[in-house]
Parts: sequence; structure tokens; C-alpha cells
Amino acid sequence: MQNNVLILDFGSQYTQLIARRVRELNIYCEIHPYNNLPDNVSDFKAVILSGSPFSVRGDDAPHPDLSEIRGKKPLLAVCYGAQYLAHFSGGEVAPSNTREYGRANLSFVKEKEQFFENITKGSQVWMSHSDTIKKLPTSAIRLASTSDVENAAYRIEGEETYAIQFHPEVYHSTDGKQLLENFLLKIACVQPDWTPNSFVDTTVLELKNKVGDDKVVLGLSGGVDSTVAAVLLHKAINKNLYCIFVNNGLLRKNEFSAVLKQYEGMGLNVKGVDASARFLDALKGESDPEKKRKIIGRVFIEVFDDESQKIENAKWLGQGTIYPDVIESVSVNGGPSATIKSHHNVGGLPDFMKLEVVEPLRMLFKDEVRRVGASMGLDPELLGRHPFPGPGLAIRILGDITAEKVAILQEVDAIFINGLKAEGLYDKVWQAGAILLPVQSVGVMGDERTYENCVALRAVESTDGMTADWVNLPYEFLQRTSNAIINRVKGVNRVVYDISSKPPATIEWE
Repeated sequence: MQNNVLILDFGSQYTQLIARRVRELNIYCEIHPYNNLPDNVSDFKAVILSGSPFSVRGDDAPHPDLSEIRGKKPLLAVCYGAQYLAHFSGGEVAPSNTREYGRANLSFVKEKEQFFENITKGSQVWMSHSDTIKKLPTSAIRLASTSDVENAAYRIEGEETYAIQFHPEVYHSTDGKQLLENFLLKIACVQPDWTPNSFVDTTVLELKNKVGDDKVVLGLSGGVDSTVAAVLLHKAINKNLYCIFVNNGLLRKNEFSAVLKQYEGMGLNVKGVDASARFLDALKGESDPEKKRKIIGRVFIEVFDDESQKIENAKWLGQGTIYPDVIESVSVNGGPSATIKSHHNVGGLPDFMKLEVVEPLRMLFKDEVRRVGASMGLDPELLGRHPFPGPGLAIRILGDITAEKVAILQEVDAIFINGLKAEGLYDKVWQAGAILLPVQSVGVMGDERTYENCVALRAVESTDGMTADWVNLPYEFLQRTSNAIINRVKGVNRVVYDISSKPPATIEWE
């Protein structure tokens, strides 16, 4: 733990980006809410305070206990954190005359400051605040300014405490990574020793200690996350890992047989279970997205419970949960960030199930999972596979689920995905899929009037799924794909392309 970094979350939309940037420096970090500090604060090498939608002047403002941190550990306060230190340490924070959002440039940078080493006047930063620091806290020295923000950065004399009014974690802050590197590597002296190989070694040892000689049942999906989780567990407990791949009736076309074949030769003990009728029956008539997710999660648990009872003395349920799943499902570690949606594999198990959960990847982002998989020698084609939602096509069929709708969407999806692969576009896209919309539209086929389904195609580029931009696929490709879908999939007469980014939209439609 001696080289770990603690990030205190005050509810900022950018908190997860801070973690991403720190991890990019090969430094392990954890996010914890400001009001629920970990018991082992003293073990962390440095601390970062996040931004917040709150105002330090408000009655409901987050008010953390920093007695075990400030003056005792290197501390970097970002945006709200910088205002917090000023407001409660002899400075003054007041509303800005104008709201300060977007790009700005440093008009002043104090010379010979390690914190701003290799960062010069004119460097672009990203502002996102409505309050501003009018007066610095006691014993503070101004380090940087912009044309509109005089106190854009400062440090406290006699402490390794630094504060910035801008967001270094956002890509628009062009030297943000350099600033974090200066603070963590040069000031806090954190060692950049968190690599895929070190993660594998540490995790395998932790799994051995945690699971021991117990048996683990793990649900495989054919995707990157569950596969990497399975290989890590296999390294730790070998024959005591029992993998189950469930056909929930909501997979892509021919995926059940293709995935089972994919795992042949990997040394994993894999059993295929066709529970498609069970899932479709449970989903019958349900249109609410959250309820569909909950139903799928419940039936998954029931299937695993049934299968685990066939394995004598099975005590653990392995899952491929990753950090974005956790972040989007619940406020991080019980903190103030907003819940976006629930995930079927997050939140523990029901009381009737006698298995405990083990999640080797719970603290990793998607790109980190791929790097860990590569370090263990997994097939690059498998590691390059697009993410696919746990609830499968259920959340790409808007409205109620029927076998007929699933069949239509499977055909549409296959044409789209296979087309991307055939034209060398698949690896240029982070995630792609098709959505069956709950609307019908008028069309003309030959001399006949049709009134059939509309489907939307979606392709995005991203690093970890936390943010995403739509991909500008060639018009010619979209034209060929649209024609192929309409001509070959009975029941579809209109194709549209989704050009929404995340935020404000999400990657999936439900």
C-alpha cells in the first residue's frame, strides 16, 4: 500500500478521470467518499481532493476531516478542494462575476517551482466552477494565474499541500498529466510500479489467500472481463475453478456455440448451460429498462445457484465486474456521485444463495483489463472484442422482449458487426451494436406498402466507457449496411445511425 494514492470524492463528474490519469502513470489509486475515509489512511502515500458540484459556502457543502492528511501527507486539492482549503484556512471564496467554464490559458506561472516543472506560461487548462478564490489561505503562495482567475494555483508553506482551481484530469488541460506527474513522482515520491505484471502477481497471491482450497463458480460471457477474471482465478486455484457459460437467449447470433469453441484449449473447465427459455419467460411483457436488468440479474443468480449446487462444496461466485460497473451502479464506495444505472453483476448476492462473491477485476478500467490479459498471453482477437452488455440484447430491444424481436435484432447485429470486420473497421471502434426501436414506419418495397420496424446502429470510440464519442463511419459503409439489413432481415424497413456522444447520452439506449 506504500505507493498507493487516495482520491477523496466530493461528487465531481471528473473524479473517475482523476483515477484514470493517476493509473496512466502506473500508480495505483482508490476512490473513497470524503465522508467515509478508509481505516488505513496512514498507509497511502499521497491524497488528492476532487472537485464537487457543491459550493464551499453552502450549508450542505462537503466538510471532510483532514486531520490525518493535511500536513502529514502530500496533498493535491483540485477545484472544490482548492476552494475548501482556502475557505476554511483564512482565505476567501466568493461567487465569480462570470461562471468560469471551459478552456483558459495560464498567464502567470511562478518560476522554479517543482509543481510546475516543464509547464510554462500559456499552457491550456480546463475550468469548471462558479465560485472563485478571492483571497489565498494563510501561508499560501500563488503559483499560477489565468486572465480571469488570479489564484489558479497555490501551495501552503511548511506543508506538501498544493491546490489548483482547474482540472488537470481533463484532456483539455494539455499539461495536466505532467502536473500530476510532478506532484506524485517528484513531490510525493510515489513509485510508478503498478504494472499489468505486478497486478497479476499481487492478485493471484490475494486470490490464493482469500479462496484457499475452496471451489469457485464463475460465469463466463465470452467477453474480455469474464475471461481475464477466469484466467486469473485459474492461475490461483487451478482445478477448483468451475466456469459456466449461460445462454440467456439474448446473445448475438450463434454466440453460444462460438464462445464454447473459443474456450477450447485454454485449459479452463467450462460448462455450457442453455437457459434461454427461462430468461425469455421471466422477461415476458416487461418493458421497463431497470426492471429488465433486475429480472436478468435475478435469473442469472438462480441459474448459477442451480449449477453451483451440482458442484460439491462450491463456496464462491466469481464475476468479471470492473470499475465502471461499480461507479455507474452505485455512488463510489457509498459516496456522493450520481447513480447512472444498475448492472446485473453489481451489488452482492441474495440471502438464499450460499456463495460469496470474488471479483478480481473490480478496481480495473476496461483498457487496464485488456493490458492485464495481454500480459498473461491471451489471444489478441479475444482481447480486442468489443464490450457487450451483461443483459445482452434485452437492453437493445426497447420495450418488451419476445423471441421474434430477439431473432430480428440478432440478424441485424450480425450484418453490422460482420460488415465492420470485413471492411477493416471493427478495430477502429470501441463498441458497436444495433438497437431495435419500439416504433414502426411506413415503407415501400416493390409495389407494396410496408409498416415495419426501425433499427438504429450505434458505434462509439472510447477508452474505458466512462465517456464516448460516436464514430464517423464512412457513408458508403453505412449505405451498404442499411441496404443489406433491409433486404435480408424480414420485418425491418428503416435503418438510422446514432450520432450522440456520452455524455449527454449513454452508450446503450437502456
